[in-house]
Amino acid sequence: MPARAALFGCAGLRLSDAEHAFFSDVEPWGFILFGRNIEGPAQVKTLTDELRGLTGRDIPILIDQEGGRVARLKPPLWRVYPAARRYGELYAKSKSDGLEAVRLASRLIAVELQALGINADCLPVLDVPVEGAHDVIGDRAYGTSPEPVIALGRAAAEGLMEGGVLPIIKHMPGHGRAGVDSHLHLPVVSTDVTTLTATDFAPFQALADMPMAMTAHVVYAGIDSDAPATTSRKVIADIVRGIIGFDGLLMSDDLSMQALKGTLGERTRASLKAGCDVVLHCNGKMEEMEAVAAETPVLAGDALRRAGDALDRLALPQDFDERAALARFQTLMHPFIC
Repeated sequence: MPARAALFGCAGLRLSDAEHAFFSDVEPWGFILFGRNIEGPAQVKTLTDELRGLTGRDIPILIDQEGGRVARLKPPLWRVYPAARRYGELYAKSKSDGLEAVRLASRLIAVELQALGINADCLPVLDVPVEGAHDVIGDRAYGTSPEPVIALGRAAAEGLMEGGVLPIIKHMPGHGRAGVDSHLHLPVVSTDVTTLTATDFAPFQALADMPMAMTAHVVYAGIDSDAPATTSRKVIADIVRGIIGFDGLLMSDDLSMQALKGTLGERTRASLKAGCDVVLHCNGKMEEMEAVAAETPVLAGDALRRAGDALDRLALPQDFDERAALARFQTLMHPFIC
């Protein structure tokens, strides 16, 4: 049977009997890991092996490993990487050094993820923050104008793919103008479409060839004043699939975030009806996952095609001298690492 159009988190370091039974029955397309699922390398690899064994399929297992304040793998067991803005600062001094540094960082991250059985990273962030916006994006962005975000975002994505890890560009079509944190509140952006197209949408348009993207829980009032991008058929059809031209797999941001209204079932239905290919639910709460699963169909049509196309982009890691790459990375980023 084709996979269900959902990605789920799990509650802890190992699957409970209830989770094992639920995931085996539901067969989600993939999973996402958080800090609560991380103890050490052997434990994480055991967990990812168990998740893959539930379906017998090669499934995507995601993580948020950006660097800076968004990093689920932490020292001393894993390396520390700078926030995206630090690469932007190096890029402002030397474009070639900035591009090399961000590509090396992603390639090194890919080595760590591959060893754990993780094959997709919610990176790069392609949002373009503006002055006065909430700092939920902040230094997670490479810069405050499209050009460095495009250049560094592509280098980061390509570094991951060279290491056998799929990049997930986010938060489409742009979270940089949000005045509130969408984890807690619904941001409303009133900027006109012409300006958004030239700024916020531009990095996503430039990287529209990437395999996967995550939506923004943001209302763009000039496009759809009633619904955030995640649940807006107009935003997804006219902007994501239209102006941006993205034909990769589109996943919702976390359905449990408070920017969205309604029950978990209603949020699921609205996201899929709007045009998301799969929905993402992160917190691992069984009652919520059951509500999401009840409203989630198996992958079919364009969603099934896009899911297959995304996984087809996975490749074996290219030859890589990790020690030499780390030394070069540390040399490039020395002025920007505390």
